[in-house]
Amino acid sequence: MQESALWRSAARTHPGKTRARNEDAFLDCPQGGMWAVADGMGGHSGGDIASQLIVANLTELPVCRDLDQRSKAVRQCLRWTNRRLSQELTVTDHHPGITGSTVVVLLLQGNRGVCIWAGDSRCYLWRGRRLYQLTKDHSLQQQLMDTQHISRDEAGAHPAAKALTRAVGAAPELKLEVLELDVHPGDTFLLCSDGLYQGFGALALGNALSLTSPCKVLEQLFDVVLRGPARDNLTAVVIRA
Repeated sequence: MQESALWRSAARTHPGKTRARNEDAFLDCPQGGMWAVADGMGGHSGGDIASQLIVANLTELPVCRDLDQRSKAVRQCLRWTNRRLSQELTVTDHHPGITGSTVVVLLLQGNRGVCIWAGDSRCYLWRGRRLYQLTKDHSLQQQLMDTQHISRDEAGAHPAAKALTRAVGAAPELKLEVLELDVHPGDTFLLCSDGLYQGFGALALGNALSLTSPCKVLEQLFDVVLRGPARDNLTAVVIRA
């Protein structure tokens, strides 16, 4: 775990209790105002390769002071990575089938922020003792809720509820969702894979995010999940403005 004086942030990943391989990856770059979580698609070959490639490519982006240009560069980078994963890696003998990953990226500059994502890794905001989910899952469950106007529990009962409708590497063209927001002093952001947030309700997440430092938030989050079954990989990045 790392913290920085510019933006206070910390990151952690864990394979969980049942999976031999950790297919999650994260980027914790407070000096560049950029953070990311990528969750390789479980059950598909090369999920760990996909998530690590996303993070490696984002890490190589040149630092730019203009937030709009940085947002554009991230989106171009993710689309280039999508083309490589969907067209190149999937046709090799070593990685047949889909090689894909979710991604959620947070960019901060002064009092502005941009969140960019595809899939069901999430970005939360803790502000004024209220929890906001900034991202909306790209999953069949969410699609059923939106199109059929049914409850989360009803949609979750579908046998393919967790299937992703968007992911890096899953289709020739990558559709990214982008949210721009104002950043207030004291805002706390959480980027995480589904292996982490599935073990929490809004109240428990808020209780953790109200702690004094990003490292303490991570300790609380991981302690709670790892006391349970922790069947999936879990990754979190916590950022405090």
